[in-house]
Amino acid sequence: MTTGEMGERPREVLRRVFGYDSFRGEQEAIIDHVVEGGDALVLMPTGGGKSLCYQIPALVRDGVGVVISPLIALMQDQVDALRAVGVRAGFLNSTQDSQQRTEVEKAFVSGHLDLLYLAPERLRVESTIRLLERGNIALFAIDEAHCVSQWGHDFRPDYLLLSSLHERWPTVPRIALTATATKATHAEITSRLNLGNAQHFVASFDRPNIQYRIVTKDSPNQQLIKLLRTEHPGDAGIVYCLSRASVEKTAAFLVGNAIPAVPYHAGLDARTRANNQSRFLREDGLIVVATIAFGMGIDKPDVRFVAHLDLPKSVEGYYQETGRAGRDGLPSTAWLAYGLQDVVQQRRMIDTSEGDAAHRRRLSQHLDAMLALCETVDCRRVQLLDYFGQSSAPCGNCDSCIRPPEKWDGTVAAQKLLSTVSRLQRERGQKFGAGQIIDILLGKRSDKVVQHRHDALTVFGIGTELKEPDWRSVVRQLLAQGVLAVEGDYGTLVLTPTSGEVLGKSRQVMLRREPERGPRSSSASRTSRPTGAAGAIAPSDLNPTAAAAFDRLRAWRAVTAKEQGVPAYVVFHDAALRQIATAAPSTLAQLAKIQGVGETKLARYGQGVIDTLAENA
Repeated sequence: MTTGEMGERPREVLRRVFGYDSFRGEQEAIIDHVVEGGDALVLMPTGGGKSLCYQIPALVRDGVGVVISPLIALMQDQVDALRAVGVRAGFLNSTQDSQQRTEVEKAFVSGHLDLLYLAPERLRVESTIRLLERGNIALFAIDEAHCVSQWGHDFRPDYLLLSSLHERWPTVPRIALTATATKATHAEITSRLNLGNAQHFVASFDRPNIQYRIVTKDSPNQQLIKLLRTEHPGDAGIVYCLSRASVEKTAAFLVGNAIPAVPYHAGLDARTRANNQSRFLREDGLIVVATIAFGMGIDKPDVRFVAHLDLPKSVEGYYQETGRAGRDGLPSTAWLAYGLQDVVQQRRMIDTSEGDAAHRRRLSQHLDAMLALCETVDCRRVQLLDYFGQSSAPCGNCDSCIRPPEKWDGTVAAQKLLSTVSRLQRERGQKFGAGQIIDILLGKRSDKVVQHRHDALTVFGIGTELKEPDWRSVVRQLLAQGVLAVEGDYGTLVLTPTSGEVLGKSRQVMLRREPERGPRSSSASRTSRPTGAAGAIAPSDLNPTAAAAFDRLRAWRAVTAKEQGVPAYVVFHDAALRQIATAAPSTLAQLAKIQGVGETKLARYGQGVIDTLAENA
């Protein structure tokens, strides 16, 4: 039976093609709605199974599913993954020569494709429109639909073209999908894509397998090395940095410490970027150090950690980036190192950004929400989900839940710090950054303090009850709460309208005190976290026999993937290999019962799996 044969039910396609027995969450309701010809807007977390929501309707409905995908660099891998399960998929983009494009166009017009991937800019080309008019379109899928939001974290102007799809093809169902959207972004997607009459499906944004942790910066490169060596040795992961220079330095630092890593940013030439991305997708255990230019559309399922060495600009961006970890449902880490300088730098960038006052105000609101997530004394996951309008209970799987921080009354400390800022400006007409303010509070006669005779101020030495790191935490949290502000290129501290409320004793200031952090057990952190969907098994849960079989299967998969020129996960995900290693099937019939083993994979790889399991048995 070929894919796309009319009369086959979605659940039958799920089992036969993709190898799964049941749908997750609202997948089935979404698929049924689109199969029946309805429009849909789907908000579902990364790793939640969004792609099946358009792939299966495209296989069930008559015609070809046209998928609008934002990154041409990843289309080949997306198509390879579909072909590996027997789906007739193709793409059209600028990386192809004329003969390759002609072959795909013929397959589309003749109905010999199930899915056709296009970049949104292709819709600017009249020949693309004429091609689509010659074919039979089953549906339009608009992936990464948040790119249509002009005030979102990943706006793509070409996405504005997609509103015309419904005008040209009013009877073709559309499904727009995104893994991140606040209520405002959700409304903007609806408006800009003319999806007011679509059915909206909003899944939980919770990713229970991801452990969220935010630490205070203290030699961030060394903190990163400790994370990698103690918790993620040999794991694939992504490290995000704010600037191209820091990307290069961090990648070189990791390589210098015998940790395989490659850089990725817009300043690299296209060939280097493509090569580094390809290596990350195809090699086990490689780390990519990148700016936020990297990651959208990345379908690598076994990314075990995402680390941020700089403060993200928004909660939406942070959620999207951390969501690239643990797509296979296995335990993964989202780790962020964050300090006072991050806050100062982000505030400065907003103040000097292009755009009107309303634009800067929106950027400030995004940053304020990110700072609130960093400084909360409550569950990180509760705060994160609340940002997307979803309520939840404390998760037990974030740093605030595992080692709860203390909340302390920092009103007096805040008054001392604000008084110092105020006296400098009022009595001396001077403004300084956090370092000078803290030296004055601690009574340190540094060269700069003596030079400016700040040791003669009445506030000199009034803050010796706290240490320097504590005062830096106070400054950071006052900035986060809007009780203090920064201005100018040098990040000088200035008062805000709220400062007067604190100085006038009409506002209490509650602050977060970081708990003492002892050594963290990697094995404890992994075994305490939940297993993923479909019975995925965490590495520590494999018995010695299964662990040995898993290693042999990974080695076989690596050779097979290299021979076929595809990423290893296209052959089988780690989660599937763990189930195979545990179940130890000895026949193809037994192997067919494993989740993720469909008909095509069984025929293509089944005997290799059985033979590999039989080795040393």
